Amino acid sequence: MNYKEVLDKACKELLNLKGQILDVLDVKKPHSLAYGQHLAKVISKISPLIGNMIEFSIIEQLNSLDWKGLGVWIRQDPGFPDALFKSKLEPQPGIEIKTWFPLATEITARFKDSVSHFDNNQINVALVAWLPEFLIYGKPKIIDVWIGSAKSVAESRDKHYHNPPDYLVFEPEDTSSRTQNLQQTNTNGYKFQDSASDFAKAEKEVLSWGKDGKVFNSSKEYQAKIKTLLGKYSYRLDTNFAKMDRIEHKELEEFKSKILKIKIDNKTIKDWAGLVTSDDKVIENMVKEII
Repeated sequence: MNYKEVLDKACKELLNLKGQILDVLDVKKPHSLAYGQHLAKVISKISPLIGNMIEFSIIEQLNSLDWKGLGVWIRQDPGFPDALFKSKLEPQPGIEIKTWFPLATEITARFKDSVSHFDNNQINVALVAWLPEFLIYGKPKIIDVWIGSAKSVAESRDKHYHNPPDYLVFEPEDTSSRTQNLQQTNTNGYKFQDSASDFAKAEKEVLSWGKDGKVFNSSKEYQAKIKTLLGKYSYRLDTNFAKMDRIEHKELEEFKSKILKIKIDNKTIKDWAGLVTSDDKVIENMVKEII
């Protein structure tokens, strides 16, 4: 098998997770209505823990497959991607695993890695949507899995955000000479903060770059151009940059819409998400339905 075949086989296995209940943690059924109300409000807080456990379970499941002695899947924490096929294959295939608790509605996971790292399409992104078996209690259940190329996600992100001079997306500096733990792979976004008159000046400068001046480019030459704007005008680092919920990736948006329309006990997930964030009386009635 080559690296593409390894990646395809692994991703097919991930898609088979749909509907599976993972025996990694069990939130007990509320013993009272009051506790059920409390649980409905705070259940989303276990999402990072469950996400971590899902990643670990996925690695174990991938390693249960026959890889013909080519290599083994390892979990990188910290590191990118989360799941890497450690082998002599070049490039080494991998999967960046993001989890989504849809009662929180927004996909809070970020994807900041540079598009320049994915020229061979050797990395995919897997978004795993999960909920407790019984909405606010039980074991985590995989609602569905979306898989796309990391390259397509990065391209959508850069296209969506980059809009000079208003918004600049910067590639990481060349740190290839550094040790692995000091290498930089993340892009960053900067938002214009100066006056309207300064913006007009910056706009003229960008227009002077030609018809592709506003189109994101990871080349050193283009990055040097936008860096001159950062030196002349005031920008702030955008801490919300690269949230997957906001990058306007077509297939990802379709997946999100599909998940929110799924019905559980005669209500869509979107409906349940709205109830969880409502007032106490609404949450009380919701919990009565569930327990």
